[in-house]
Amino acid sequence: MIPKLKRDGILLKIRNLNFQKRQLIAIAGPPGSGKTSFTNWLVKCLNQSSPGLAAALSMDGFHFDDIILKQMQLLPRKGSPNTFDVDGLSHTLHRLSQIPHTDVFVPLFDRDIEIARAGASVLHKDIQCIIVEGNYLLCNSPPWDKLFQYFNLKIMIQVNQDTLEKRLRRRWERYQLNEEQIQHKLYINDLPNGEFVRTTSAEFDLIYQQ
Repeated sequence: MIPKLKRDGILLKIRNLNFQKRQLIAIAGPPGSGKTSFTNWLVKCLNQSSPGLAAALSMDGFHFDDIILKQMQLLPRKGSPNTFDVDGLSHTLHRLSQIPHTDVFVPLFDRDIEIARAGASVLHKDIQCIIVEGNYLLCNSPPWDKLFQYFNLKIMIQVNQDTLEKRLRRRWERYQLNEEQIQHKLYINDLPNGEFVRTTSAEFDLIYQQ
């Protein structure tokens, strides 16, 4: 049975890892499950006790650009599994795991403009714990399943459906979407994508139950 832990328990698990070598940790879960907030909290706590130990990497930085999505006729489904550069993410994880003594520049997703910005952040060579967060990191469906090999610890966030829907609605209201746009985001993209995460994610070591 996969252990279900609160956030303090997961923090302790991470602190007990062997940091003589760089550790890559996956935080996966449906849209609205709180991956980014949880990741930022973990990084903050780890760096409070060991300054410079940890940093975050978001899967969202590997969104295809809107120009590409328009060409692929996928712009209305932006955020679905086939709208990400999985090969680019895999290559970056390989660099981070196999060549740890080199600074690696990575993209960041700017949610205000809904665009990924290339080379917007750097993961310094001395960082020993990189927490990678994203919806599909632990999905066993190709091409996502190629990512399993890079993670030393794999954590799935579980949140009930009603809570997810309320959080997602608040998110899009903050961005001042109208009701038609919110309905599309929720029922065409976010919630179906969350179901994909729940039904295809596998091989995780821990469950974070909020």
